[in-house]
Amino acid sequence: MCAAGWSLTLVLIRLVGSATSSPITPSASHLPSQMSPRSPSPTGPPPLTSSSSSMERTTTASCRLRISPSTLVVRFGDPATANCSKLNPGYSMIGWVNLPRETQEPSFYTMESFLVWSVDSFTEWTLSPICYATSDEGGQCSSSLSVIVYQPPKTVSIQFLNQSGPMYERRQYVLECTVEDVAPVENLVVTFYKGQTALAELRSKRSAEKTPVKESFSLLVAPCRGDNGNQYWCEAKLELGRSGPQQPPAERSQNITATVLWDPEHLHQSKLHMEEKPLDCEVQNQTLGGNGTTNRCRGCFLLIALLAHLIK
Repeated sequence: MCAAGWSLTLVLIRLVGSATSSPITPSASHLPSQMSPRSPSPTGPPPLTSSSSSMERTTTASCRLRISPSTLVVRFGDPATANCSKLNPGYSMIGWVNLPRETQEPSFYTMESFLVWSVDSFTEWTLSPICYATSDEGGQCSSSLSVIVYQPPKTVSIQFLNQSGPMYERRQYVLECTVEDVAPVENLVVTFYKGQTALAELRSKRSAEKTPVKESFSLLVAPCRGDNGNQYWCEAKLELGRSGPQQPPAERSQNITATVLWDPEHLHQSKLHMEEKPLDCEVQNQTLGGNGTTNRCRGCFLLIALLAHLIK
C-alpha cells in the first residue's frame, strides 16, 4: 500500500510541476478581430439558419434591420454599395451573405451596429444580398436587399410591318418598334409618336426575364390623307422608380415618313362645286409624293356622268 501511495504522490507532483512550469499567455489568434463595421470575417460568421422554433419566431418578430437604400438600382458593371444597421440592442452581431462574386470576401459580419457592403463592379443579373442579425439568445433574423440591375437599350428601330411602299387611306397597317439588348424588360416602356403627338404607350409582358433581351412592340394604325408626310417614331425608356436615375435611360428610333394615297371615288358629293350657268365640276386626285392633279370640264352631260359614277 505504501508503495502504491508513494507512486501516486509522485504522479501528482509531476502534474503540478508541469502545470506551473510555464505561465499561460493569451494567444493573439483568439482575440476578437471583427470590431470594424467594414472588416471581413477571417473564419466566417455563424451560418444563417431558417429554423421555425418558437425562439426563432420570437426573435424574428422583434428584429429590426434597416437597409439603405431600400432598393438598389445599379447599371450593369457599375459600382454598388449598401448599408445594413440593426435597431434592436438585443442583437449583438450583424452580417451580409449572398454577396456578388466580385466581392473580395464571401461574407461579412461585425459586432457594431451597422455594416457597409460595396463592390467595384456589379456584374450579376439575378442576385439579392441578405443582411442578418444574431441575437444574444441564439436566434436570427434577416432581410433581403431588393436589387434592380439594368442595361439601357442599345438600339431602337421602327418600321411598317410587311409594307415597303406607299399606304392607302382607311386601310390598317402594323407599326412595329423593336428594342434590342435591354434589361430588365419588365421596366421597359415604349411610346409610339406621330410627329410630337404620342399615339400609345406599351409595356412588355415578360416580367420574369432579368437578362438583356430583344423585344418588339406593335401598334395598329389607319392613316388618313392628313397623315401624308407625317413622321412616325418610337422611344424606349426604362422606368426604374424613385431609387433609379433622375433621368430614366431612354433611346429613340429613326423617323419614317408616311406616304398616304387616296382614291377619288371616296370623295363626298359635297366636294363638288356647282354653278347654275355655266355648269363646272372639279375633281382632285392625290398621287405619290403629294402632287395633286386637277381636271376641269364644262357641260351638263359631264356632271351627270360623274354623279352616276359616284352613285355606283
